[in-house]
Amino acid sequence: MKKLLTTIAFIFSISVNSQSTLPNISLNSLDGNEINIQAISDNDKIAVVSLWATWCVPCIKELDAISEYYEEWRDEVNFELYAISTDDSRTIKRVNAMVNGKGWDYTILLDSNNELQRALGASTIPLTLIAVSYTHLTLPTKA
Repeated sequence: MKKLLTTIAFIFSISVNSQSTLPNISLNSLDGNEINIQAISDNDKIAVVSLWATWCVPCIKELDAISEYYEEWRDEVNFELYAISTDDSRTIKRVNAMVNGKGWDYTILLDSNNELQRALGASTIPLTLIAVSYTHLTLPTKA
């Protein structure tokens, strides 16, 4: 748990300096629902956003590793993972089969036009970001 919190704090410090909010972009989930990316951090949960693709071996390894501890981490830290596929029109059909085969219990979104990837300035994947609503952020105080 200490390692997870240290990692979150490190990534959060990088994210705060690079961009104050997520882009105002809507993406579709696998079941066709539209989700606004900017709105995902506007609740009491930390939003972990992971850009990935079916052809990206490091992406798959990262999401598999997270999957191993996902339920435990969600119980300890109030967060939700959004795994956003950057597969294009040629490979997008592989996403659903891979997600089902892996048993990932994440919210899967589709960025097949790479709109979010461009807006974030992400030149490579995997890319994992942590988004926190500043109104809900409580940092520990020194004892």
